[in-house]
Amino acid sequence: MIAVADDLFTVDETGTALLGARCTGCGTHYFPEPVSCRNPECDRKDLEIVTLGRTGVLFSWTVQHYQPPALFRVDDWQPYAIGLVELPEGLRVLAMLTGAPPGEVAIGSPLTLTTVALYRDDEGRDVSTYAYAPSGGAL
Repeated sequence: MIAVADDLFTVDETGTALLGARCTGCGTHYFPEPVSCRNPECDRKDLEIVTLGRTGVLFSWTVQHYQPPALFRVDDWQPYAIGLVELPEGLRVLAMLTGAPPGEVAIGSPLTLTTVALYRDDEGRDVSTYAYAPSGGAL
């Protein structure tokens, strides 16, 4: 498996984690990593790379009914749910939802970060992105 983009997520023996940043001055978390802290009240703008988002809670969702342009390649495309997931670090991220059919999602559901294959590259490798799935059951 290879990632659809560098520096978005990591996969290891403990599972999948988003690669984000935390300001060493004010503690604000970001995903994806920005150039510097964007908090106007922060007097230090230094960031450190952190893992975040292994779990979350579904804040909102919708169904993606149209196929994105070619830049966003997905083999065997079909409508899918995309959600706004609230992370323990206090930020919300957009992600594909997997593990349940679109339309069978509930706001407030606990979620766990995973990966989904988007397509196979010319060398036959799965190109994947991060997604959230139900934590221990259907959404």
